Amino acid sequence: MTDPRLPRHRILGIDPGSRNTGFGVIDSDGHHSVRVASGCIRVGEHPWPDRLGLIFDRVAAIVAEYQPHEMAVEQLIFARDPTAALKIGQARGAVLCAGLKGGAIVHEYSPKSVKLAVVGSGGADKSQVQHMVRVLLALPETPGEDEADALAIALCHAHSMGIPARKRAAASWRDWRP
Repeated sequence: MTDPRLPRHRILGIDPGSRNTGFGVIDSDGHHSVRVASGCIRVGEHPWPDRLGLIFDRVAAIVAEYQPHEMAVEQLIFARDPTAALKIGQARGAVLCAGLKGGAIVHEYSPKSVKLAVVGSGGADKSQVQHMVRVLLALPETPGEDEADALAIALCHAHSMGIPARKRAAASWRDWRP
């Protein structure tokens, strides 16, 4: 159990997607973290511009409700399908704008660095991430993939608090430079 007198930092983690955007809100002191809220924003089969609007509106509502100090978002590294990459990039833009408009300080992390921070291996699979998120946050059940990814992104940022951004952005320990 964490000491309630310790300063807590509220972090919103976002795993952007064109149909499903995971979110996770945690409170952390840098060593111990607890889940405040998490879930998945599902925008379904709406026309593309409407989906972007829904993503923006729902992330803005989450930011307004939970008032995170910072927001951590997964970077888009590459995609085999250029159309999918463009759509995910646009969804990321909607997420970033909603966070910034709500006053959150935004940080970005590569998928590899998130897995490394949470699982200990940059090549971890989705089930390993889900398991470690459940363990690290003492959750009663295993979260869904998008929700677990968002919570993992928030945990990654919590674990890196106090590390300068230049060092924090490394995708693996080999990329880290003092």
